[in-house]
Amino acid sequence: MYKRILLAYDGSESGQKALLDCRDIAQWSQAALTLIAVTPVHMQMIGIEGGIYDQRVAEEDKIRYQGILDDGLRRLGDAGHQARGEVLYGETVDEIARYASKIEANLIVVGHRHLEGWAARWWRGSVSKSLIEHAPCNVLVVITH
Repeated sequence: MYKRILLAYDGSESGQKALLDCRDIAQWSQAALTLIAVTPVHMQMIGIEGGIYDQRVAEEDKIRYQGILDDGLRRLGDAGHQARGEVLYGETVDEIARYASKIEANLIVVGHRHLEGWAARWWRGSVSKSLIEHAPCNVLVVITH
């Protein structure tokens, strides 16, 4: 039985579906819910050698991701669930896995949207696929089309 569920929430359609499924699982198992939104690291490329950190873009993203997190917490609260949340900063998969270990999560829930065409799949990569390889616990991938 799951006691601590971590939901990596990005506000997307697949993220909202994962939020609903996570809510149902938490209700069934009476688990504690934690939501996280991960703000990616922003670098401006200078050339092939590297880039520089863009503080302005990072601050704008931090505000945007806090809004996404607040929306998810509100949705859970409206459904009668208590949850806590936090905005994290860094590489998405690493931050989700690290935070899951920190709170000793039994389940990580993420949304995933199937992409059209091989080029889109190749270019974007998959957080959910990478997370499965790095997660310290079970991972539930909620799929939308």
